Amino acid sequence: MKKLFLIIGAPGSGKTTDAELIAARHDDITHYSTGDMFRAEVASGSELGAIINGYVSAGNLVPIDIVINTIVTAIKKAPTPTVIIDGYPRSTEQMEELDKYLANEPEVKLVNVIEVVVSEEVARDRVLGRARGADDNNEVFNNRMKVYTDPLADIQAFYGAKDLLAKINGERTIEVIVDDMDNFILGQINK
Repeated sequence: MKKLFLIIGAPGSGKTTDAELIAARHDDITHYSTGDMFRAEVASGSELGAIINGYVSAGNLVPIDIVINTIVTAIKKAPTPTVIIDGYPRSTEQMEELDKYLANEPEVKLVNVIEVVVSEEVARDRVLGRARGADDNNEVFNNRMKVYTDPLADIQAFYGAKDLLAKINGERTIEVIVDDMDNFILGQINK
């Protein structure tokens, strides 16, 4: 059975970097970033990539069927028993669709949803400071932040009610955050 961890957080919260560093420490953990999966598809020049690019370049959500298909394929193909996916879910619809999928999938168990908590000010400084692409400007950041925060209370309530939500302070040093998250994940895997 695959053990699945989801990491959510504002743009610039460090969720992708945290997950990458944790996976690099362990041979039995695979990390996927929904953003990286979408960027790879866009870079491939495929028709699907062009569709994804139309949404991502405006800071909007990729349609649910594309997202679920991308994530489910990644989990099933993962070469390890533990999978970390960051940047998902980003909407109540994405959360509900994944929940429906997992209810009928005996080979995958959602162990925890980890929220990397940072203030909007810290997120803005990080995103606009890195400016790695056309989507890293103030207007797009504001849209991405709104897309993240609008469904957040519902996502927190949903996973909190299932006792699956954990929060980690993302405003500390990267080493402390990663050690904290790594220890939490290992504790959950070994329960």
